[in-house]
Amino acid sequence: MGQMLGTWPTKEINLEMNDTPTFPPTKGFTFKRGERVMEACQEDLMSAKIPIQFRDYCAHYLLDYQICRYKYMPFVVRCAHEKHAYLECEHQDYLLRMKEFERERRLRERELRVQKKAKECK
Repeated sequence: MGQMLGTWPTKEINLEMNDTPTFPPTKGFTFKRGERVMEACQEDLMSAKIPIQFRDYCAHYLLDYQICRYKYMPFVVRCAHEKHAYLECEHQDYLLRMKEFERERRLRERELRVQKKAKECK
């Protein structure tokens, strides 16, 4: 069975699912990584009454979807493209968060291996 992602296999390196990264975002990369920015402003999200738990990096797609639903109300099937764009953005965001978790796990394990090897050499 393959290694599972999550908090149970990462107890020995003290990594929880909602921990903030402890390593710089450029560690392990040879190229410059762009910083993620919110494209929707908070005023728009508040005026559209978007709940706080949905105010993430995909909120601008959710705004487009909500506007389309309001415009074509009984015929919301016309908003399939906007809904697909929002769900695809959420999926990509989930994948990115999983990759960042895995990167953090591997860097922490590497740091422990290096420390253990340094102790053995002394």
